Amino acid sequence: MRLTAELIDLPSPSFEEQAFVEMLEGELRSVPWLDVERVGDNLVARTQLGRGVRVILAGHTDTVPANGNATARIDGDVLWGLGACDMKSGLAVMLELARTVDEPVVDVTYVFYAREEVAAAHNGLAELFELRPDLLVGDVALLGEPTSAAIEAGCQGTMRFVVTLVGQRAHTARAWKGVNAIHRVGRVLAALELYEPRQPVLDGCRFHEGLQAVAIEGGVAGNVVPDRATVTINHRFAPDRTIEEAEAHVREVLADLLVDGDTVEVVDAAPAAAPATGHPLVQRLIERHGLEVRAKLGWTDVARFSAAGIPAANFAPGDPSLAHAPDERVERRDLEVVAAALRDLLTVA
Repeated sequence: MRLTAELIDLPSPSFEEQAFVEMLEGELRSVPWLDVERVGDNLVARTQLGRGVRVILAGHTDTVPANGNATARIDGDVLWGLGACDMKSGLAVMLELARTVDEPVVDVTYVFYAREEVAAAHNGLAELFELRPDLLVGDVALLGEPTSAAIEAGCQGTMRFVVTLVGQRAHTARAWKGVNAIHRVGRVLAALELYEPRQPVLDGCRFHEGLQAVAIEGGVAGNVVPDRATVTINHRFAPDRTIEEAEAHVREVLADLLVDGDTVEVVDAAPAAAPATGHPLVQRLIERHGLEVRAKLGWTDVARFSAAGIPAANFAPGDPSLAHAPDERVERRDLEVVAAALRDLLTVA
């Protein structure tokens, strides 16, 4: 827990990770069995032992802004502070393994990447895949997103739509001469309220899709019937659907609610990732340590590894429901379970 506390006390909010990355770089370059490369504010440290299998351990270095929790505090078996679970406890496990496991039975790639907590366009892992995909070659990846020391397999995809509904402008004193676009939003909201999300079970993991309105805009003036309104909708979809299939599904849900002139625009999309529980190393991790296995309902960077053909799962200390919360914390038990399981994976044939 002390190492996690030290990492918390060195701030690294998104776009301000430089000092944190320089500290990590100094630590990793002092390890004689690691080849270390820095690409921007991303660090990759690799063993080069010629093993038949390569495991990737990856985690992001940034946090959200502090909220009265910038300083670490240890109270018994609980460590409090910004990033305690998302994900400086996971980074601490990675750093300690990198510094102490000198003869792993598999080759290991440790990836510390920047800017995960902001827009996907800035994501450091995406930057590495674009600029140096050779550094990310591996057989399986484990990502340090908090999971309460369980395996959270795969992840759901996510996409956002902006639905624009048209009307006809008129003076509110003669409202019957117009068509109120904001009133038309009601039918869309009603359909979303009645929507029954799928809950497919894939490789024993139950996913839970969602279709939610997340923003509404409209209005011209206090005495004008509005001729335009927009609804932003977020769709979370399970790994048995592609982005294209998920988009087609949402358009089908909306089809009967639209008229000529209405538009539905996809403004953001990220693919889902299938569970990697069938990979032998992930199976071994689960079975040897009796780990709980469940679906990752949010989106994580396992999807980037999956898209590159690398099976990936989420496995790290910390309760994911506490990520970004002012009372963010991690328990010693989680740290010890994850550290022991990953050390066993890397050192026991």
